[in-house]
Order: sequence, then C-alpha cells, then structure tokens
Amino acid sequence: MDALSAQPAWALALAGVGLMVAATASARLARWLYAAFLRPGKPLRRRYGEWAVVTGATDGIGRALAFRFAGAGMSLVLVGRSPDKLAAVSGEIRGKHPRAEVRTFVLDFAAEGLAAKVAALGDSLRGLDVGVLVNSAGMSYPYARYFHEVDEELMRNLIRLNVEARTRVTHAVLPGMVERKRGAIVNIGSGASSILPSYPLYSVYAATKA
Repeated sequence: MDALSAQPAWALALAGVGLMVAATASARLARWLYAAFLRPGKPLRRRYGEWAVVTGATDGIGRALAFRFAGAGMSLVLVGRSPDKLAAVSGEIRGKHPRAEVRTFVLDFAAEGLAAKVAALGDSLRGLDVGVLVNSAGMSYPYARYFHEVDEELMRNLIRLNVEARTRVTHAVLPGMVERKRGAIVNIGSGASSILPSYPLYSVYAATKA
C-alpha cells in the first residue's frame, strides 16, 4: 500500500481543496503580472476616440495622464481652475509632442454655479470624438481633522469636487460615447476609501472618494 492510499479520505479532500486554492491564487497572480507588466498598451485613439478630456490636468495624476495621452497620439481638452497653469501645461505638452492638439477649459469645480459651468464644458465638447474622460480633479483636507472640526466650507467643497463634479462631468460626456458606441471613463479614487469606516481624521474625504 503506497503512502497516498494510506491517507484518510478527509485528508485527501483537504489536500485537494488546498491545491485548488493555490492554483486559483497562482492564476490570479499570473493574470495580474501580465496585466501590470507584460500586456501591450491599447491603441487608445483607434479603440476609444480622438480626444481625451482630463479634469485636474495641471497637477499630479491628471497632468501625468495628459502627457501619456498626447504621447499616444490623442488630442486633449485640459480642464482646470487656473488659466496660468493650464497655459503652462499645454505649452509643455506641445513642446514635447508638437503634433498634439491641446485645448483648455477653465472651470473651478468648487465655485458656485457648478451645473451651468459643466453644461458649458459639455457644449464646448459637442462635435468632438471624445474617447476618454479622466475625472482627476479633487481635494482633501488641508490637514488632519476630527469630524466635528470639519467646517461647512470644507465639507461643501469636498462633496462638490469629489462627488458632484465628476458626476456632472460624466453625465455631460457619456451621451456622446453611448452614441458612438465606444469610450472609456476613468475616475481617480483613493486608497483611503478602501479602509472605511475607520480612516481617522479624514473621514469625509475617504467617504467622498469611495
């Protein structure tokens, strides 16, 4: 009698389950490694559309993505609240990618009259083959605060920028994508939202990024 057949049935069943779990985990790891490091990039302009709209395009992730889209041959609409920063970023993009067409739209998502301003943005995009929308504009606390210390203005701005603005911008851009039957929308979130409800001192920010 060999060692395997000598094992009780429950041990063999447990070993089988363990092998299945290990195989599943290995397959997931292999898929992640392929997607993160080996999978070739998608032809964005051909697959999704000619234009990319990026909010919060003057800093951080939004700015970096704008350069990547220009490098992929896409035309850009950069949205931000500072005309000077928008001009500087668009100039840098044109300097690095001379063939890129870059437009700018000044929009302060924290200001009053957000619905009308986003409607104006939607009007400016009408007729453009918008293939990608990146909602990167957002804000956090200026410093850590307990919930009862979050003042009315900060709370209002957090909700307006992190929730209402991206909802309205998506609502303005999505119908064109539906009509053309192609497009992609990227909402930049935060790891803070993954550890709710216990993200101390930044609870409103974490909630609006969820």
